[in-house]
Amino acid sequence: MKNYPKTEKYDQSWIEKNWMGPNPLWLAEDLCGHLDLRPGMKVLDMGCGKGITSVFLAKEYGVTVFANDLWISASDNLRRFEEAGVAGLVFPLHAEAHSLPYAEGFFDAAIAIDCYHYFGACESYFPDVFSKLVKPGGQLGIVVPGLKKEFAKGYPETLEQLWFPELFTFHSHKWWRTLWEKTGLCEITSCYDIEDSKAIWQPWADWSVENFAKEFGDGGGGDDFDARFLAADTNNDIVLIAMTAKKPI
Repeated sequence: MKNYPKTEKYDQSWIEKNWMGPNPLWLAEDLCGHLDLRPGMKVLDMGCGKGITSVFLAKEYGVTVFANDLWISASDNLRRFEEAGVAGLVFPLHAEAHSLPYAEGFFDAAIAIDCYHYFGACESYFPDVFSKLVKPGGQLGIVVPGLKKEFAKGYPETLEQLWFPELFTFHSHKWWRTLWEKTGLCEITSCYDIEDSKAIWQPWADWSVENFAKEFGDGGGGDDFDARFLAADTNNDIVLIAMTAKKPI
């Protein structure tokens, strides 16, 4: 599997204590390789969960991060940021993706790791909300779970028994590219299936078997859902997709 040298600096137990999906630091490191982040920039970390990607952005790139999440309280995230020594650079906020408290054009960059599909797969979210968050010349980036290609039923036959409505937000990287590109509001700078996506996903799936219910309660599909989902994907149609873009000046 690809090496992630920036992530290697972080204690694995700390990552596992705070992750809410496939290793978010690996995903952030992969995505940020296609962004130009510099100290002093204001960056929105949308759907930051327990904020470890926000810690990563502040420590590795020196940016000022606005850590926005709906499910995790800002007070809990502030405690984590203080413990990580980045409270001066990372500001926690609690807000829903359609009701954000930010001025248009406030950010130099906006990213969303493993969450954008929950709110951004509709036609209107990118032009009406997400693209407006960054200034002219600003950058945007997302990582989402998806599929290598589009399927007539919306899913591959191998996953039919495990498919449920929320998974219809899983699409190919070409689909995501078109969703943004057709608005004319940005230039796509990268759009690709992340290398070894299932290998990145597997440690989270293995952890979930023993820990998901204790940490998050009933997830609906059972503690072993991700493990069964990956195992059922015998044609390797499941991927993690990264996309970056830049707004015109």
